[in-house]
Amino acid sequence: MPGGNRLSRAISAALLLAASCQAALAAGCTRPVYLTFDTGHMGVAPLVAEVLDRQQVKASFFLANETTRDGGTSLDDRWAPWWKALATHGHVFGSHTYDHVYWQADLPDGRFRVKPAFGPRAGRSQVMRAGEYCAELDRSATRFKEMTGRAMLPLFRAPGGKTSPALLETAEQRCGYRHVGWASAGFLGDELPSDKYPNRTLLERALRNIRTGDILMAHLGIWSRQDPWAPAVLEPLIEGLKQKGFCFATLAEHPQYRAWLATHHVHGNP
Repeated sequence: MPGGNRLSRAISAALLLAASCQAALAAGCTRPVYLTFDTGHMGVAPLVAEVLDRQQVKASFFLANETTRDGGTSLDDRWAPWWKALATHGHVFGSHTYDHVYWQADLPDGRFRVKPAFGPRAGRSQVMRAGEYCAELDRSATRFKEMTGRAMLPLFRAPGGKTSPALLETAEQRCGYRHVGWASAGFLGDELPSDKYPNRTLLERALRNIRTGDILMAHLGIWSRQDPWAPAVLEPLIEGLKQKGFCFATLAEHPQYRAWLATHHVHGNP
């Protein structure tokens, strides 16, 4: 019967559509972006956590022990409950070196010239051997474990994104950490001067340029920016990206790092 054939085809089409929808749901996030935060003066940290919770977005954080607005540091005991709460809510974490150590140059015999931004040698260049650089990465992982009881991912972000092939090789082969940068469009600009780069401009630029798979980078507070980025941009950015069909995932789900994470762990972590 022609009518019966049409009904059969309609039922088949409906079943196929339902199966496709179920497959899409099973696949989860199909247009992911990866929101990451580096530590900073922590002045906007409570706001960031509130926005992420309200928007049901999981992010990835890179931790260094930076000076905070209240005169403490970002990994001191006052901030330990905050980090523990983030870990409990499913965010993930990597090392940013403990003293926010900038790479400056490669030296002979596998050494590096570096300059810490914080800690007892802040602002002074020094030479680090490979093992000392590994220990610097591990210090953040150890402190994170002390604060939260959880393991940090074997990922790191060099302060300022400053690296060399030799540093990256050392970090991977000797230290057991893989480096995470960010996409060009994912540079969210919260460390740029607000008179030249107002928040609305940064928001519009990000919404226009971000693409599927991009790693986005911001901070938990920048000393030099007069008009703070996070209060004006973070939630509109998340909402705008969602409206454009993007979804959010952590670096633990990033295709470039999944295999690495499955076979590596930070020294001292289970």
